[in-house]
Amino acid sequence: MSYWLYKSEPFKWSWQMQKDAGAAGTEWTGVRNYLARNHMRAMKIGDKGFFYHSNEGLEIVGFTEVCALSHPDSTAGEDPRWDCVDIRAVQDMPKPVSLKAIKANPKLSNMALVTSMRLSVQPVTEEEWIEVCRMGGLSKPPR
Repeated sequence: MSYWLYKSEPFKWSWQMQKDAGAAGTEWTGVRNYLARNHMRAMKIGDKGFFYHSNEGLEIVGFTEVCALSHPDSTAGEDPRWDCVDIRAVQDMPKPVSLKAIKANPKLSNMALVTSMRLSVQPVTEEEWIEVCRMGGLSKPPR
């Protein structure tokens, strides 16, 4: 299993909207960065992810799961370069984990959220996953 982080501006797509999409989940559309697209192409069903509110909030607020493999992004029109996956909400982060707290934690100094701030879909190592979950009040991270 791999772990990921999905960034979204809450006024465009919030954690609540993701939860409201239900068990069927929704496409993670609009990504127009080749590296982020390639990350989605590498995802497997059941991979877990953090849902991060960017610009407003600046915190990890929930957990997601990949529920459909990479496929053409429905918002890309006829442009075949852009793919997306479908994700569904799994659960709220008991205590949202702020970017400030992540940056202050030496164990997370190499996390993509710290080093590649602008990338909208990012890999998360297992060690980072466990540490952020601990910071968010979970002793047993979703796996």
